Amino acid sequence: MTDLIRLVAFQGQPGAYSDLACRAYFPGVATLPCPTFEDALAAVRDGEADRAMIPIENSLAGRVADVHHLMPKSGLHIVGEHFQRVNHQLLAPKGATLAGIRRARSHVQALGQCRGFLRAQGIEALVDADTAGSARQVAEKGDPSEAAIASSLCADLYGLEILKADIEDAKHNTTRMLILARVAEVPDIAEGPCITSFVFRVRSVPAALYKALGGFATNGINLTKLESYMVGGNFVAAQFYADAEGHVDDRAMRLALEELRFFSREVKVLGVYPANPFRQTGMADLGE
Repeated sequence: MTDLIRLVAFQGQPGAYSDLACRAYFPGVATLPCPTFEDALAAVRDGEADRAMIPIENSLAGRVADVHHLMPKSGLHIVGEHFQRVNHQLLAPKGATLAGIRRARSHVQALGQCRGFLRAQGIEALVDADTAGSARQVAEKGDPSEAAIASSLCADLYGLEILKADIEDAKHNTTRMLILARVAEVPDIAEGPCITSFVFRVRSVPAALYKALGGFATNGINLTKLESYMVGGNFVAAQFYADAEGHVDDRAMRLALEELRFFSREVKVLGVYPANPFRQTGMADLGE
């Protein structure tokens, strides 16, 4: 299937960490930068791109805003997951020196993740809209006293030098990405561990959530993620996003989802896809 993929959409400018994730997961495949998450999803829905690579959560910053709202309405299916290690680089125009850097530009989260390094170096933090855009701006200005905090890919794309590599304060900084497609690609149940992702809204009665999730406990299904967010513009209606270990065709998962549907107004499966090996080999580095 990978050989049929020609273009992968992501949110951000060329060199963004999502761009880096696309290239890591789909080596040799062209990437399509999009201004917003909606644009990236629409590119796949409209047939402009074959896949979208969307960040859903970060080990330091938590969930990515808006994504939970957008995915259920996109008409797309989750077909895979990727865990992208985030290594921040201090990038500057050629000829600049670390001692001469007075300001560093980047996205507010990247700046926060490098706060200790910036303080130790006496570098002023300047907030920009995104990391790749900061790198482009630093390259265009050519000011040897101004740097950007961005990916190593940005150094190549914009002709910048890496003055200091891996400057993030937490060395476990990792972002979980989801891969979405127009058509579901449910793996065979015998192919290995899977994740089933779904959204649901419980009925507005006491203990509804407790009862709705009881089927997962009684059937031995592990929920690895459960988050709520408001829907409908009020503070009484909540929708939940969940990831569960298991295949939708497994008897235990079927029974758990049946019980969930009994106590819920709406249940929508967003995707059934292979569990990334990082769940077994890399979670220890995140403190799991």
